[in-house]
This record gives sequence, C-alpha cells and structure tokens, in this order.
Amino acid sequence: MAEPKQPTEALRSSLREAGLRATPARVAVLGVLRAAAAPLCHAEVVDLLDGRGGDPATVFRNLVTLVDAGFVHRTDVGDHVWRFEAGPAQGVSDPHDHAHFLCTECGEVTCMPGLLLKLPRGQPVPHSVRTRAVHIQVQGLCDECG
Repeated sequence: MAEPKQPTEALRSSLREAGLRATPARVAVLGVLRAAAAPLCHAEVVDLLDGRGGDPATVFRNLVTLVDAGFVHRTDVGDHVWRFEAGPAQGVSDPHDHAHFLCTECGEVTCMPGLLLKLPRGQPVPHSVRTRAVHIQVQGLCDECG
C-alpha cells in the first residue's frame, strides 16, 4: 500500500533538514513508525515494510540512524528486544513522556500516554543529579490475557 504523497514529502523534508539523506528506505521506515500506535520491534518493522525498506540489516541500520538523529525512540522493556517508536516532528517539544505497559503473558507492549507521574514539590534531589531520561514501565496482564 502506497503512502500518501504529502506525508512522504514532509518526512523527506524533515530528514534533509536534520542533515540526513532521505533515502526511500529511510523514509519508509520512518513512515511505518509514525503510523504505528505502539512501539515496534525490528521484525515487526520489517514485516510492515513488506520489502520497501530494503533487507533486514538495512532496516536495522536506518532504525539506529533515526534513533541517533532523534526522530525515533528506542525502548527496552526488559525482554532483550528493542522496540522503536517515532518521536516528535523536528522542532516540536518531545511528547515521549509516557509510560509503557508490558503484558507479562503475551509480551505485547502498549503506550500509556494518559499516565502522569508527578514528584511532590520540594522533594530534595541531589545537586549532582541531572535527569537525561525517564523510563516508566507498568507490567501485568493485558485485556486478552487477563
């Protein structure tokens, strides 16, 4: 199934503005991740691309490049499988401040954007602590397994 022309052009433009080559494979990988409702593992991305992203090694290299450039977030939920999800468009504040739910029975990972965590005001934090990333994971049984 072909992607709509305008979103593909917008993806190409975003990649070029970030100094990356907008190869057809890279645009296809980013397009699949932007359309996904949940983080995808490498094999799922390869399957969804159906040959449009090149061979599996090319897809993986593009995933790593997109992570390094800030277009994609890599999530590890403790099962030794990296999952990837699209980040914000370039120049937009990062909305990747959500938790992930891992079903301990089937392994499905879903985003939980409505879950907010707040630290109490005045909570002492050591001066040497500088937060670089926060990863929150909730584990349990999904609706299908529960």
